[in-house]
Amino acid sequence: MNYKIITFGCQQNIADSEQINARLKKQGHQPAKTEASADLVVINACSVRKSATDRAYAKIKQNKKAGKKIVLCGCIMDKDKKNLKDWIDEFWAPEEYFCAQPLVSSSFRAYVPIMTGCNNFCSYCVVPYTRGREISRPVEKIMAEVKRALKNGAKEIVLLGQNVNSYKSKSLSFSGLLKQVNKIPGNFWLTFVSNHPKDMTCELTKTVAECAKVSPLIHLPFQSGNNAVLKRMNRHYTVGQYKKLVKNLRAAFAKYRSDDLPLAVTTDAIVGFPGETKKQFSDSAKLMREIEFDLAYLACFSPRSGTVAAKLEDDVPMAEKRKREQALNNILKKTACKKNKAYVGKIVEILVEKTKGDFVYGKTKTGKNVKARGKAKTGQVFKVKIEKIGPWGLAGRILSF
Repeated sequence: MNYKIITFGCQQNIADSEQINARLKKQGHQPAKTEASADLVVINACSVRKSATDRAYAKIKQNKKAGKKIVLCGCIMDKDKKNLKDWIDEFWAPEEYFCAQPLVSSSFRAYVPIMTGCNNFCSYCVVPYTRGREISRPVEKIMAEVKRALKNGAKEIVLLGQNVNSYKSKSLSFSGLLKQVNKIPGNFWLTFVSNHPKDMTCELTKTVAECAKVSPLIHLPFQSGNNAVLKRMNRHYTVGQYKKLVKNLRAAFAKYRSDDLPLAVTTDAIVGFPGETKKQFSDSAKLMREIEFDLAYLACFSPRSGTVAAKLEDDVPMAEKRKREQALNNILKKTACKKNKAYVGKIVEILVEKTKGDFVYGKTKTGKNVKARGKAKTGQVFKVKIEKIGPWGLAGRILSF
C-alpha cells in the first residue's frame, strides 16, 4: 500500500512522523510520491490550536471522500476523535510508534524525542490530555539514537519533549543527559525544546552554559507578564522569577563561553487570556521590552475543550486580541533588530538548509535565519560574514567553501 504522512503541529509531531514512517516501511508499505497517489493517508494531527485542528479536519475529509484509508494519530482530544470517528479507519496512540527507529526526513538535523507527555496542566493547554503524563525515554535509547544520527551525518541534534527540563531516567536528570550527549565525540550542535521556567534550575543553567556543544539559544516561554494571569494559567512561577532566570542564563553564558555570540532568548506569549485587562496586558508589553527577546511566538487565546481555561469566560473580543498581538509584535521587531545589529561585520557559522540560485539559506547556532551569497552544500556548516540585518534574519556572504 502506498502511504502519505501529513504532519501538523510542533517538532515533536515531526519526530513522531519519522517513527511512523519507519513503522509503515517495516510493514512493507511504500511512500507515495504525492498525496493524490496514496492509498493510505496518515494524519499526524495537533489539537493544541484550533487552526491546526481545522486544517487536519479538512485533510481527513478531503482524502476520505477520495476513497483513501485514513489513520489519525498525534495530539488528539477525545472530543475530536468522536467528531471524526465516521471519517477515520484507525486511531494510533503515541506509544505504538514511540520506540521505533525513525526514518529521518533531514540528513543534517535529527529530532530526538527524550520524553513525551506533560504533568504541568497549564489551564489553557490540551497536551496532558492528548499526550498523557510524562514518560522519559531510557538514556541508553536516547544516546544510541543520537550516535546513529551523527554517524549518518547529522550536524545538529534537537532533543525534544513537551517539557524537556523535567526529564528523569532513573537517577539521571536533564542536566545529566545534556552532559552525556555533550561528551559524544564529533563536531555538532545541540539544541532542545521545550522548556518550562519552573524547571530551569541553577544546576541546569550552569550546565547549558558549560556544555560547549549546546547552542547559545534558549527558548523560555513566559506566556504572560502579569502574576495574576500567570496564576490563572497555572504556570507556577512569577514575573520576578522569570526575569531572574533570564538574567542568570545570560550571565552564565557570558561567563563560561569563549565565543562572542550572545545568548539568544526566544519565547512564547498568549494575549487575551480570560480576564486579561488592559493593565495586565501592558505588563506583558513591559516584560517584552525589558527582556529584549530575539524572537517570540505570539498567540491569541483560543479556548480548547476539556481544559480549565475553556470553562472561563472568553471575555476579550477577538479584535482586541489581535490588537494586543500586534502591539507585542511591534515591540519584538524593535528588540529583534537591536539584537541582530550585534551581528553586523561578524563572521558566523551557519548550517545550510537549502540553496537557490546564487544564494544559500541556513541558521546560526543562535537560531538566526541567514541568507548568504555564494555556493555551499546543503547540510554542511559554512562561515558567513554578516553584512545586513532585519528583524527576522541576517544577510551576508559565504567565506568558506
